[in-house]
Amino acid sequence: MALDYRKCAEQISANIGGGANVVSAAHCATRLRLVIADNSKINKKALEDVEGVKGMFESNGQLQLIIGTGTVNKVYDEFLAVTGVSAATKDDVKKAAASQMPLWKKILKTPGDVFVPILPAIVASGLMMGLVEALAKVIPSFGASGWFQFLDLVANTAFALLPVLVAISSARVFGGNIFLGAVIGIMMVHPALMNAWTVTPTNQPEVWVTLGFLKISAVGYQGHVIPVILAVLLMSTLEKWLHKHVPEMIDLFVTPLVTVLTTAFATFMIIGPVFSVLENWVLAGAQWLVTSTGGIGALLMGALYPFTVVMGLHHMYNVIEAGMLASGGLNIWMPIASAANFAQFGACIAVAVKCRNAKLKSVAFPSSLSAALGITEPAIFGVNFRFMKPFIAGVIGGAVGSLFGAITSLGATAYGVTGIPGYLIINNKLVYTVLLLISGGIAFAVATVIWKEEKAEDAPAEEPKKVEAAPFDAPAVIKCKNGVVKQPVKGTVVKREDIPDETFAAGTLGDGVGIKPVEGLVVSPFDGVVSSVADSKHAVGLEANGMELLIHVGVDTVNMKGDGFDCLVSEGDSVKAGQPIIRFDMAKIEKAGYNNTVAVLLTNSEDLEEVVCG
Repeated sequence: MALDYRKCAEQISANIGGGANVVSAAHCATRLRLVIADNSKINKKALEDVEGVKGMFESNGQLQLIIGTGTVNKVYDEFLAVTGVSAATKDDVKKAAASQMPLWKKILKTPGDVFVPILPAIVASGLMMGLVEALAKVIPSFGASGWFQFLDLVANTAFALLPVLVAISSARVFGGNIFLGAVIGIMMVHPALMNAWTVTPTNQPEVWVTLGFLKISAVGYQGHVIPVILAVLLMSTLEKWLHKHVPEMIDLFVTPLVTVLTTAFATFMIIGPVFSVLENWVLAGAQWLVTSTGGIGALLMGALYPFTVVMGLHHMYNVIEAGMLASGGLNIWMPIASAANFAQFGACIAVAVKCRNAKLKSVAFPSSLSAALGITEPAIFGVNFRFMKPFIAGVIGGAVGSLFGAITSLGATAYGVTGIPGYLIINNKLVYTVLLLISGGIAFAVATVIWKEEKAEDAPAEEPKKVEAAPFDAPAVIKCKNGVVKQPVKGTVVKREDIPDETFAAGTLGDGVGIKPVEGLVVSPFDGVVSSVADSKHAVGLEANGMELLIHVGVDTVNMKGDGFDCLVSEGDSVKAGQPIIRFDMAKIEKAGYNNTVAVLLTNSEDLEEVVCG
């Protein structure tokens, strides 16, 4: 039985407090993304029971409803009609979501926003450090060579000058000038300052300036993160205020000068001294949690870790890991993250092995591989959290693995990688292997026992309609790494932005083109499969080589309820390039008062590489 898109949209609206409670709405290839004004009005239990909603979760201030490819766009159209909400792009939704976040979540999310862009540099340095140190152990002569010294310098640079990277990234996050941010970061590790790692009770920095109870000491902030982020936050806030209030004639000179000088005084007198102490307390608390609670703290954090991934807050742990390494010890947080991530791998691979649904297998296997390499989002959002029981199995496996890691004193010499790549930075590879086996094995076993695949109702097989395909040599209108979409209807190709429909033009349904037709026939633009057919016969979804294409005839023609349209294919049909799929009456569309522009959109364009339209 086909899903009633209107009813689905109405029930979603009713259970989120109506259109008046929606700040912004958009969708991606599979999910309806909503930003809600008052979350207390959401009836989560009722939402989960809405026919057509396959799952739901909240992430980064967004309520995301999993509806499915080829269906979500139809439900979205009806949702806009039911609620009166205007269409938005995914970037609009992200901005709206950020503004709706409670203060505590914004604070926790900020370190992640700062660290995500610089993770490639950290990961590269961490892996290189592991390789260089391993070579020095295997080949002692290498450890005494100039090659070792050079490669060690290359590997350590990102960590030695971490405040500079953090400052530049923070300036991007807070909207400040990234070069002024870089100056603040460099200032905090300037060679004229005593290296923070060399400070001891008997080796104290010189005091340069004293103003009452405030003073400026000649000590750097190597390895610190929180003071750098706060310093650049002050810098960015001050800079933006000055740009608004300083006359344009002198803005170029006054604003940078006042910004840097004021931030420097505040950083070395207040922000640095106060928050470096607080950061050390956080670090000490984290180390106590792992090492001084008999492993119970590690067990709890291993269980909590995947929930912070779901909320998008897990990158905040980078602050703790950086501090652990800066203090001269091992990163004992990495085994917790690795156990939690590898457990999600175990649960996801259990689903892949146990399920019979070919489509689910095709998602679960590559997602589990990604999780084994430390990237768990595909496994969590695509499989485990969707079915929940595998996610819980992963939580259990991660908790037990984290407990084992704490008891055996596992630690890493860097951060930024977990799972299989973690072998390059872990202090005991044999014990680490046992940790991965425990985490992944328990999760696999628990998921296998508690998760059962829902059986799909058997439907009578229908013979696909056979329509002879004519020779097809139309030009390409969309190209990407996965393949080519040829022009499916004769006419003039226009840019997506010129389609006279706000939703299409904004790219909410994906990138593509519009075509002003000169005849009422749509043909398949490639060899593929029909993934969806609109009840009103005016739109068809096609899939081929990972491309998900929507061909939509006219603007608001859904209101014609099929009059003037003849769909020549059914859902599940295989089609050849050039095969007729929709006939439409251009005169009837014009008489009804609708624009007949045909929208040709790759609904999953954000997931494809090298997409070129036109």
